[in-house]
Amino acid sequence: MSKTVPNTSINDATQKDDEIDLIALLLTLLRGWKTILTCALLGLALGFTYSRYVQPTYQTDTLLQIDEKSQGVAALGANISELVGEAKSQAETERELIKSRMVLGPVVDKLHLDLRISNPEIGALDRIAQSEIPTQISTEQGVFLDTKNGEAQITSFEVPLAYLNKPFTLVKTDKGFELSIEINEELTQYSGNIGTPTTIATPEGDIKLSVAALPSAGHPISLTKLSTPSAIDALSEKLSVSERGKQTGIVQLTLTGQDQKQVSRVLANVVQSYVDQNLARGSQQTTTTIEFMESQIPQLKQKLEQSEEAFNKFREQYGTIDVSKEAELLLTESSQIEQQLSELQLKQAELLTYYTEDHPLVIQINDQLAVLNARRQEIKDTVTRMPEVQREFLQLSQDMEINREIYLTMLKNYEQLKIARAGEIGYVRVVDMPINTYKAIAPKKLQIWVLALLLGTMLGTLLVFLKSLLRNTVKDPERLEAKTGVPVIATIPRSKTSFNLSKKKDSNRRLLAMVEHDGLSYEGIKSLRTSLMFAMPKVSKVATVLGSDAANAHKQGKVIVISGEAPNIGKSFISSNLAETFSQLNKKVLIIDGDMRRGELHKIFTVSQNSGLSDYLTESSANLSEFIHPTSFEFIDFMPRGKHPHNPASLLSTEKFGNMMAQLIDIYDYIIIDTPPVLAVSDAIITAQYADKVLMVTRYNSSIEGQLTYAVRQMNKSNITVDGIVLNDVVQGITDKYSYHYSYAYGNSKD
Repeated sequence: MSKTVPNTSINDATQKDDEIDLIALLLTLLRGWKTILTCALLGLALGFTYSRYVQPTYQTDTLLQIDEKSQGVAALGANISELVGEAKSQAETERELIKSRMVLGPVVDKLHLDLRISNPEIGALDRIAQSEIPTQISTEQGVFLDTKNGEAQITSFEVPLAYLNKPFTLVKTDKGFELSIEINEELTQYSGNIGTPTTIATPEGDIKLSVAALPSAGHPISLTKLSTPSAIDALSEKLSVSERGKQTGIVQLTLTGQDQKQVSRVLANVVQSYVDQNLARGSQQTTTTIEFMESQIPQLKQKLEQSEEAFNKFREQYGTIDVSKEAELLLTESSQIEQQLSELQLKQAELLTYYTEDHPLVIQINDQLAVLNARRQEIKDTVTRMPEVQREFLQLSQDMEINREIYLTMLKNYEQLKIARAGEIGYVRVVDMPINTYKAIAPKKLQIWVLALLLGTMLGTLLVFLKSLLRNTVKDPERLEAKTGVPVIATIPRSKTSFNLSKKKDSNRRLLAMVEHDGLSYEGIKSLRTSLMFAMPKVSKVATVLGSDAANAHKQGKVIVISGEAPNIGKSFISSNLAETFSQLNKKVLIIDGDMRRGELHKIFTVSQNSGLSDYLTESSANLSEFIHPTSFEFIDFMPRGKHPHNPASLLSTEKFGNMMAQLIDIYDYIIIDTPPVLAVSDAIITAQYADKVLMVTRYNSSIEGQLTYAVRQMNKSNITVDGIVLNDVVQGITDKYSYHYSYAYGNSKD
């Protein structure tokens, strides 16, 4: 029985790769700490600016209690209220009613919320500089705006439909004010007087404006008349209505704005408008009944007076008549029937106000009326059989009593309903009225600052990752060797002293031997010198190019061409210091500034750039020794770049340059040529034809891997072998994953 043994090596390798990737990501962030910090500080600055730009927002709230039962007609007792029924309201329904035009419309009209005035002279910088900008105040008397040049007060403003929601400009003049509006890029101006109502005739209709005060002359005020729907919508957006808890019947109204007193004033008016609407809605039943009674009472009174007048005339004519017992009983019963009929007819009239003829209550009352009418007809038939005088007396007496009962009953109910309406309070109770807290709810500056700082940090992190993905800089020598196929023969650490001197515009560049002779950078240059000494070919490339005779005379390689893929990578730094280290071996060294366009080696050796390489190659009869200058170093001579020629590459391709190189190898032990970048011009490729060693200088964490690789390929396409890469300006730190390539100095002790 065999067992399968898990391959732990693969898992360990995968885990190790994941750890390396995570470490690489962390190191990428650490290397980009400056970018992340800059973005974080920039985000914090933007957050601070935004918190200053946004004006403070204040809030106020109120609580309402919604009762479930109405107290309207119930004050009359069971007689009428039981016929009308109960009115119920829920918080969800009331919430929608509060934000309706029925409630908010009167508030907009009362407080002139459809008028908007602002100061156009307030700009973004003013909002940032000032912690709080004065805002519009709306009251029943008009709208107000305080400015540093005076107060603006508009009492009323009515415009035609065509001018709604369009801004006007008000400016104070010596005679009054000037009102202007821009329509279709045409400015139209009107004038008026301050302190008196003004009517302005326009093609679209009359503008009615009443201005009480304006800022001083020359300082405009922007004025806009909003349409009623726009003003109501603006108020509704700032008004929040919600129920406290679930099925509690407690509704909370919250209003926000930029002025605490204004917010409380508006919300108080919203509450009052809602309460008024609610009270009117709750007393509608009582009001309808009272209106019906008010229309019936005069008629009943007139009918009673007529019956009394007829009865009195009859008594005057016939005197008092002794009605028999039977007549009295009939009269009593008839009176009761008529009273019942009157009450039922009143109930029927009230029910028909709310229901149709087919309602069960209406049908029930109709049936009762039919029974009573039938009995009344029987009594009338009985009375008809009585003597004529008795019958007439009975009839008049009956009419008078019935009319009196009906009138008194109607008058009693009317007075009761008036008392009930006076005591009605609706089914909404104001629990808490709005109060001024003077505590801004926005902007929440601390939260804005923290959020802005986090967003800035996230943006900086994203930029670092994008930069790392899109711009692979030179960091890892092993990766560089794998991509280019060229060995990294030296890593030159950064010299802090030389780096600081290079930042000073008025300071000449100085060699490491003069400023930091015991530093890591100098030791790196010496290491490069050692590598080149033992790797120089036995046969000079110049001798090979120029012919066999030169090859027999000069067998040892001497020419070193130093180039790079782009400017500002330290070619001149490497060339000059390498020449100085060779001179320490008592070797006669010539350093040539082969960059005839932008060479700056003359600044390092403090030699004039004139009378150099370009001058020698352009002059037909020139003595080479006149263009080579001694330096402050005993074994170093220097040929500057000379005057800027029009065709540097063509000059390097001439036979004269080759002959110059043939002469120089007879004189010097080492010739170092500093050439322009490979990707910029072809000078380095032409010069490298005579080189015994071709070096590519690249800058740590600055040069692009792809550019360096492409530069090496360009050299290879021209049959030039790049012998080594010099990784310059290496900085060691906790973020350097490949710091083991860093050299260590073994200098003299300071003790």
